Amino acid sequence: MNRRFAIIGHRAPSNGKVNLNDLAGSSGRLDVLVRAVNAALFLSHGIRKDTDITLHLMGGEGPPRRVWFEGSRLRGVHPDERAIAGQVGKALKSPVPAIGRMVELHEGLWHSGGGIEQTLDEWSREGVRAFVLDANGVAFDPMEHSGESVGFILSDDQPFTESELGAMGALEKVSLGETWIQGHSCIAILHHAMDS
Repeated sequence: MNRRFAIIGHRAPSNGKVNLNDLAGSSGRLDVLVRAVNAALFLSHGIRKDTDITLHLMGGEGPPRRVWFEGSRLRGVHPDERAIAGQVGKALKSPVPAIGRMVELHEGLWHSGGGIEQTLDEWSREGVRAFVLDANGVAFDPMEHSGESVGFILSDDQPFTESELGAMGALEKVSLGETWIQGHSCIAILHHAMDS
């Protein structure tokens, strides 16, 4: 089962410098996003080849930017918050590419302009069945989606905006329980369910 994750960082800067000593504050809760990358991609001794994650950097003064970690090709990224944030910081040093144009920064790490609408459009063209994680949704049953490519959309510590909800309007909302938990924990639970 191929897996995709997309997390929206409402305050994470889309340009400028990343403060590796203050990911939670001056870097717009980039800590939440890099923890999601860690949970999505890293195993005890390797990287999940069947998983990709896209960070949506929506904060700052520039246009929105997406940073895509492609698990099957990713090299040179280590499983700690500062190292992952450093890779995001490298993307921020380059101009935001045009919407729809993915530019590879190094093996398995890409960036592009755009927001969740573009990611959902790409997933649709690639046959990925997308879901929105929501504590009020229906229980997710991985057995119902065996053999499918699936994608899950999460938010940072902020709720989805009206515009984002509009873009995701037709998607099924799935739940991992009634308690709202952090995004990286959701990803770990989903991996466990799908691995089982």
